[in-house]
Amino acid sequence: MKFYKDGAIQPIPNMYFIYGDGGTGKTSLVKQFKGHKLVFSFDMSSNVLIGDKDVDVAILEEKDVPTVQNLVSTMVTRAFSQDKYDVIVLDNVTALQNLVLENIDGASKDGRQNYQKLQLWFRKLGMALKESGKTIYATAHQIDTGNGDGLSSKGRFAADMNEKTFNAFTSMFDLVGRIYLKDGQRFIDLDPENGNHAKNRLDNRKLIKADELLDVKKTETKKTTKKETDKK
Repeated sequence: MKFYKDGAIQPIPNMYFIYGDGGTGKTSLVKQFKGHKLVFSFDMSSNVLIGDKDVDVAILEEKDVPTVQNLVSTMVTRAFSQDKYDVIVLDNVTALQNLVLENIDGASKDGRQNYQKLQLWFRKLGMALKESGKTIYATAHQIDTGNGDGLSSKGRFAADMNEKTFNAFTSMFDLVGRIYLKDGQRFIDLDPENGNHAKNRLDNRKLIKADELLDVKKTETKKTTKKETDKK
């Protein structure tokens, strides 16, 4: 356990998790991040990144599936130690979860604890990402829960993951949002009060345009005037 005296905590790069329907531009958001990116593609939706000189892409192959947990853990850890990479991207975590669960199911004689093992693996992955010193971006598909009022941003959508696994993994993330299309524009819902999976620990924005994802707003500190000081 690391100990920081007198609040001298070292800053940790931000972690972003965005989920949404296919075609809403989750992968293309990678282009907003500055520096060299390493993209782990678990659903082979990397065509949008073709020609981008600031991106290296590792695409999962069929032969990798039986050992995907060890492969991902090894390659992600190896990427942490390389100064070349400023940003690590996991695209798409829904696909990764399904592959990991299939492997756990196949190796288990007692299926009752499989989801617990799944949650633990993703929690460990999330902790490793948090401790990496890199900016992290992860994506996932969405699922329509059938709840809410049927509007595009009003409480009927969630990330397409086992809920406890989602909570275990995204507890490490600073921003979780749902990307969607409306009137030809892309938006990201960051407001948990809408009922969708969402949070924003970086600033107080609740709804943003997709191309403003990284435009973190600094909270203004009110200056205390001399009159206010005298009143106290």
